[in-house]
This record gives sequence, C-alpha cells and structure tokens, in this order.
Amino acid sequence: MTGHMTGHMRIHAMKKPTVLCTLALDPAGLELLEGIADVVVAPNPGAQTLYRMIGDADILLVRNLLPPDLFERPHRLRGVVRNGTGLDFIPVASATAQGIPVANVPGANAQAVAEYCIGSFLSLSRRFSAMDNALRSKGWDAARALTTMTGELAGKTVGIVGLGTIGTALAKACVFGFGMRVLAYRPRAEGMPDFVESADLETLFAHSDFVSLNCPLNAQTRHLVNADRLRSMKRTAVIVNASRGPVVDEDALVTALREGWIKAAALDVYNEQPIRRNHPFLELDNVVLTPHAAALTCESSARMSAGAARQIVQLLNGQRPDHLVNPEVWGGYRERTLLLDATHTSGGSQ
Repeated sequence: MTGHMTGHMRIHAMKKPTVLCTLALDPAGLELLEGIADVVVAPNPGAQTLYRMIGDADILLVRNLLPPDLFERPHRLRGVVRNGTGLDFIPVASATAQGIPVANVPGANAQAVAEYCIGSFLSLSRRFSAMDNALRSKGWDAARALTTMTGELAGKTVGIVGLGTIGTALAKACVFGFGMRVLAYRPRAEGMPDFVESADLETLFAHSDFVSLNCPLNAQTRHLVNADRLRSMKRTAVIVNASRGPVVDEDALVTALREGWIKAAALDVYNEQPIRRNHPFLELDNVVLTPHAAALTCESSARMSAGAARQIVQLLNGQRPDHLVNPEVWGGYRERTLLLDATHTSGGSQ
C-alpha cells in the first residue's frame, strides 16, 4: 500500500500519464489506476486505430495482437504491459530495440485454462453437446443411446505439450483429481514433477487418449500438430488447443476430423481470429469451438488486470516491474524516462 501511495503522490506532480488499452480493463485493474493515470480504451484494436492513438500514450496495455511496426510510429512509451501471459501479441524485439520495457502477468490465468481443458475432456468424453442436441430434437431414447460411445477420464492417458504454469496446473488436476496418467513434453525435460512422465512428441501423440496443447507459439511450435502427428494418434483420441491457433495445421486437422483419424477436438484459438464464418470447422459435429475464451473467467480477468495495473504503477514510478521480460533494457530506462519527461513537458513526442 505504501508503494501505491508513493506512486500516487509522485505522479500527481506532473500531468497524469495516459494508459492506452487495446480492450477495456477489468474493474480490479481500474481501481488501482484511479487518480494515477488517465485510462483510455481504443474504440477498436485495429492497426489504423492504434497507429493514430499510440503517440499520446505513456503506457500501452495489450490484450490484442499488435501491428508489428507499431513502435516505429512516433511515440513516448514508457512501457508495454501484456494483460495476460502470451508475448506473441507484442513485437518484443522491436520494443527492446527502442529500450521500451515489456512486462506480462504469468500464471494469472493458469487455473482458468486448466479448467477449460478438463472441461473439454469431460464434454467430449461424455458427449454433452451431442446428448443435449439429441434430447431437444429427437427425444429421450435417442439421447440415451449416445451413452454407448462415452467414456471416463480415470485411467486414461493425457499428453500435455508445454508444461509451464498452465500445463502443470492441468497435470495436477488430471492426476490427483481424475486418476489419469500424464505424459508431458517440453524442450527441457529436467525438473519435471514426479507425477508426470517426460515423453518426446512422437511418444506423446501416439500413446495419449487426450492431447492438450499448452505451449507458446514460436518457430519450433508452429504447425507442431501436423498431418503426420495426427495420423499417429489413436482413432479414439481427443485434441484440445488452448494455446495459439498456428500451433495446429488447420487443414490437416479438418481432414483428420472428417476422415476419423481422431475422435474429436476442442479449439479455443485459430489461425485467423475471429474465425471466419465459412471455416470448415463450423461444419463439423465432432469439434467444440470457443472464441479464445479459455483464459477468461471473472476471477482470472480480475487477477490479470490487477497484476497488469500493479506493473503499470511500477513503470510510472520508475520501478522495475515484477515480470519484466526484456531486462536488457532496464539499465537505460531511467535516462530514457528523464528524456521522455522533458519531451512531454515541452509538448513534443518522440
């Protein structure tokens, strides 16, 4: 609380800084910024809108994919904060080249995403959507007939690709909540929890009843799920993607679902977002689709926004944020902010 009040007094010595949000901030975050900064929400997160507004922002709060050249536009940014975990929304290399600190809020949405994945396993195993549709359209007997194609989670094997905070939370729920066996893959296998079995990708895809994608998007994970790996899976297997759309080769997955290489899928993310209205996924009855909502609950939104707001206050106070992802810029941060203060006071923009 002391740090918050110190920041409040220091920031009021000059014109209040502007925090530009690509989407509205949860009230838990707004409360922490009240009286400290002017919070402005972009009317839409499109490139042209951000190009137009970035020059008046001191802090950029990110909840959408940014244009890769955004930081090449005139600006006076003191920092960029991701209201979440994934850094693929931000051109971090560009920010680093210009000495702009970037921070994120790791772990705030881990429980929400883990529960989404478990919910997907349950929904697809027990065929909730199909039963609901059959009960409404065909009646009781038709819905009950679907139980011959349902199964339990206990004793099944789940393969988790990416054992970070989210993957670990999911593994705990699977093992201790449902009695499942967990195979996990990450580039560095050392330090795996003792209730998880380390596996290479070929073993994981071939032996899992459920595959959950919880990895970041990078050069190594783009199209990690391809035709060969889908063909290697059990025909009764389910795949869940709560990471990023391009981790999956969508054309290959459409074919796999149509031709029965695997049983079903649950997808929260797509190559193109929003998903286009004529996408083949929308025509399939063995895929559950959600609108990039796995990480979004009332609780996780409050945690992410509060965590982001705390780091905004830190940046505005010249303090190193809790989760700085490009620490190499911090050495020159004080000098840069003094220059920005002088430029801001004179009414200019860098």
